[in-house]
Amino acid sequence: MDIREIARRAKVSTATVSRAINRLPTVDPQLSRRVWKVVDELGYFPNTQARALVSGRSRIFGLIVSEITNPFFPEIVQTFENLAVENNYEILLTSTVHDPKRMESSVRRMIERRVDGVAILTFGMEESLLEHLRFRKVPLVFVDVGPDAPRIANIRIDYQHGIRQAVQHLAALRHTRIAFIAGPANLKSALARRSAFQQAMTEIGLPPDLIMEGDHTLEGGMRALTELVNSRRKRPTAVLCSNDMTAIGVIRQAYDSDIKIPTDLSVVGFDDIRLAQFTTPPLTTVQMSQSELARLAFRALINEAEQVAPAHRGSEYALVTNLVLRRSTALASG
Repeated sequence: MDIREIARRAKVSTATVSRAINRLPTVDPQLSRRVWKVVDELGYFPNTQARALVSGRSRIFGLIVSEITNPFFPEIVQTFENLAVENNYEILLTSTVHDPKRMESSVRRMIERRVDGVAILTFGMEESLLEHLRFRKVPLVFVDVGPDAPRIANIRIDYQHGIRQAVQHLAALRHTRIAFIAGPANLKSALARRSAFQQAMTEIGLPPDLIMEGDHTLEGGMRALTELVNSRRKRPTAVLCSNDMTAIGVIRQAYDSDIKIPTDLSVVGFDDIRLAQFTTPPLTTVQMSQSELARLAFRALINEAEQVAPAHRGSEYALVTNLVLRRSTALASG
């Protein structure tokens, strides 16, 4: 079974069959319906690899995330895939598990598959790999770390806006001892959140000196709160966390330590993962919309992949963060 048989049954030319299957807008709608009726009757599946060789387009986008088990990423993957289906693309998905070698091999496999572009949504990037990719002609999308170069799009996250809102919210609740549990020091996104916290605290005249090292995991949040509780320094009345997983770990450890949230300790997260709505109490957090991040990444790839001639410079997209109030914050005790 091939397009010649489809053309014979649909009483059209093979060129019309080819254009209809590739969903080109130049095909007469009535002829296209006849072609697709025969395709459905025969159960025909076009050879996408052959089509890619002829057209030079695979209609496949690569998507690389840090770890698929992290609740932050499923909504990104789902939204990205939905957009791909709506636009007649497929996705090739992989996770790096924070391993630079695995990331490099993932990108190499995608380039070998002739993908039309790759969105690298890992929030951490090895400089050597970045230099390696700059000389490829495949469109690339990064978060925060993309260079200003042709065929490269960069999504800039405005961490400052949401974190400033969070700090000012806690200050309005009369908290003066506000701690920050940071993320891994090797992640630029974690360093940006830490810097945003320090700046926001300085702006309102509070010392940003209660900073704990974390690792963006539940267990890291539990360990950090234990250290804060056991420290000889005066205990904080509020904790702002570098991500929601850390904040959920803090809430869990607070329960084990008989610390009442928010009566004894106010807790604020960052990301607004879906799970944040269902903690006890529901988590106040800085929203970094995962669905909007996926939409920006997909739109950037479409724009780069469908350009006839690449621009001389890279493109930038902005994502603003905002505070979402729930019930894990309250007036400072005493």
